[in-house]
Amino acid sequence: MKKTLVLKVNPRKPEKKKIRVAAEIIKNGGLVAFPTETVYGLGADALNPKAVLALFKAKKRPLDNPPIVHISDVKEVYRLVEEVPPKAEKLMENFWPGPLTLIFRRSKIVPDVTVAGLDTIAIRMPKHNVALALIRESGCPISAPSANLAGRPSPTTAQHVLEDLEGRIDAVLDAGPTRIGVESTVLDLAAYPPQILRPGGTPLEKLRKFLGEVEFHPIAIADKEVSVEKVRSPGVRHKHYAPNAEVIVVEGEVSGIVEKVKELVKYYEEKSVKVGVLATDETAGCYRADVVKSLGSRKNLKVVAKNLFKLLREFDKEGVDVIVAEGIPLKGLGVAVMNRLRKASGYKIVKANA
Repeated sequence: MKKTLVLKVNPRKPEKKKIRVAAEIIKNGGLVAFPTETVYGLGADALNPKAVLALFKAKKRPLDNPPIVHISDVKEVYRLVEEVPPKAEKLMENFWPGPLTLIFRRSKIVPDVTVAGLDTIAIRMPKHNVALALIRESGCPISAPSANLAGRPSPTTAQHVLEDLEGRIDAVLDAGPTRIGVESTVLDLAAYPPQILRPGGTPLEKLRKFLGEVEFHPIAIADKEVSVEKVRSPGVRHKHYAPNAEVIVVEGEVSGIVEKVKELVKYYEEKSVKVGVLATDETAGCYRADVVKSLGSRKNLKVVAKNLFKLLREFDKEGVDVIVAEGIPLKGLGVAVMNRLRKASGYKIVKANA
């Protein structure tokens, strides 16, 4: 097993020497995990088919699940895509760098494996000094899905990356915890009106203010399994974000959620099953389960989003068999959180009556 090199870097002023070491690995076809403002990504040279194939292998990621390509300069878009619509130019100007991924028709220089054989490519510019320094120093666009084993909760710290990928990748740039905690929003401008394929760090409300009409693709807000022929976005088809424990999501009005969670805790405890409850600050004191963790206040969805994947991984360390998770409001970042929770549960959703 190879040894994964851990390079601690300053998130504000990344040390050039360390960035160079990581960039050399990328240039030579290797794999480097690095922080973005959303989650840690696992990077490979997007124009090197062997490197991208190695990335899929290291993550055990299905080959039909296209990674997002990360860039450090808007100019790079023009050689990776066939055409940049005016709407996309405006979005790039106003939302990049940031947690928004745009889908374009890809150009011929992009290898098939990089886009999972699709005629489209998903591109974003991350808002993190370490990520941007690495892309610039590597001199190439970087394919980077989340730096975890496929299907697991996404990593928001370098430690999470190592839990899943130590010995499977060449290096990790450790710049501390990520700021947002859920992945970028993926927007398809080819649809009319433009469609969010994956809710994420840029909420619908922000995009509507800027673009006018924008809607969610049905799969982005589905509360049951939806079959998909061809995926145009990462995080759509396969089970994602799941801890080892079974996850059940309880949705509805808060008072109804609390009663239903208590019922489920009692049901599982009678079966001698170790139960965890993923609650919020407002309700955590209501529960008497083996493990109770709070995502934060329902009034602060930024904190809730930041804590989600970290807490799902903590439940695994506590050895719970079942996690009963409270649903949160479907607004702002709450939509991204609920998308991840529903997928983590494999759509095991209980509707609670108030």
